Amino acid sequence: MAETAEAVKEKSQEKQQQQKDAAQEGAKTQAQSAEFSEATGAEAAGAGGSIDILLDMNIPVTVTIGKKEMAIRRLLQLGPDSVLKLDKPIDAPVDLYLKDTKFATGNVVVVDGRFAIKIKEVIGLGDSTANPTEP
Repeated sequence: MAETAEAVKEKSQEKQQQQKDAAQEGAKTQAQSAEFSEATGAEAAGAGGSIDILLDMNIPVTVTIGKKEMAIRRLLQLGPDSVLKLDKPIDAPVDLYLKDTKFATGNVVVVDGRFAIKIKEVIGLGDSTANPTEP
């Protein structure tokens, strides 16, 4: 009787394995190719959507006027009236970043009593640097 129980168990396991193999075969044969066309205009923005929502979004722009490397010990000693001498001369252009991507350079100017940046050059993606802390 023990032999017949083992035989039934083996046949059950074989049947399960055959079902798994058949399912895998079925999954392989069910693949179909798909064709995609390029979306333009309103189609690219989604059904009934518009790219205008992106054009009206605010994004942060970071302006880097220079950098300074220092030991943490020195950093902890900074306080009111401390001066950090940066690596760029005063007449050198500043770098403008969107996230970590440099997209332009410009000069610092004053407009209505506030600092502002006059864009000197807009840089293409191939010319940008990935890290605002690098020179």
